Amino acid sequence: MTTVPPLPSALSPSRASDFLQCPLLFRFRTIDRLPEAPSAAALRGTLVHACLERLYELPADTRTTRTALGLVDPQWKKIREKKPDVADHLFPDGEGLEDWLQSSRDLVQRYFDLENPANLEPREREMRLEVSLPTGLRLRGYVDRLDVAPGGQIRVVDYKTGKSPHPRFEDKAKFQIFFYAVMIWRDLGVVPARLQLMYLGDGSVRWYDPTREELAAAEAEIGDIWARIEAAGRAGHWEPKRSKLCGWCEHQALCPEFGGTPPPLPTA
Repeated sequence: MTTVPPLPSALSPSRASDFLQCPLLFRFRTIDRLPEAPSAAALRGTLVHACLERLYELPADTRTTRTALGLVDPQWKKIREKKPDVADHLFPDGEGLEDWLQSSRDLVQRYFDLENPANLEPREREMRLEVSLPTGLRLRGYVDRLDVAPGGQIRVVDYKTGKSPHPRFEDKAKFQIFFYAVMIWRDLGVVPARLQLMYLGDGSVRWYDPTREELAAAEAEIGDIWARIEAAGRAGHWEPKRSKLCGWCEHQALCPEFGGTPPPLPTA
């Protein structure tokens, strides 16, 4: 008798988004754990986030553009030491590296067009959250920044290194930051006053001021997604969902939508 492979012990915003995008992609990433080649864009996001996190470790009066740009090279060195294979894969013999580093500097510099870090003292940076909903479902994720005003109002900030999406396509980013808000609500018992998305790619900001009712609706949506994941796991059937995003998927060779055959499900 074949044992159904276990589902993850907790649901994160990225894995929930994977399932919404394509249940088969969720399976490939979460159950099969198929390897994916590193991307320059994802690595740039890691570098820029590291620079902005480190920036807030410095005294407020030293948080200048010059100082922030000076963090890029040492933070890149740290990342490269941890992931030498990724660096060699993306930049063989250093090809394209300097242009890529400059694009990272451009994003760090654009951050200063959006706010002055000398005037802020975040309560948390790269905050790891793991909470259980009343239903028992566990949620897990990392919040880029948590600001708390003197009056106790909470602001959740999420840095995006790409450009802001057209309003018709902002659902994914909105879903993810509401996912964070639900975790904070359940963990701290406080409805965040503001959810803020900062798009460094084009220097724009989107924000939402959620109500308790909106967070309850988001929580119900997350619960529904998990119920659908459980149903797919019990059935052992993960439906592919074709979309424009398929062009960026590395698993087309295994996808029935493109003539492929998924590998057998792993045993537990």
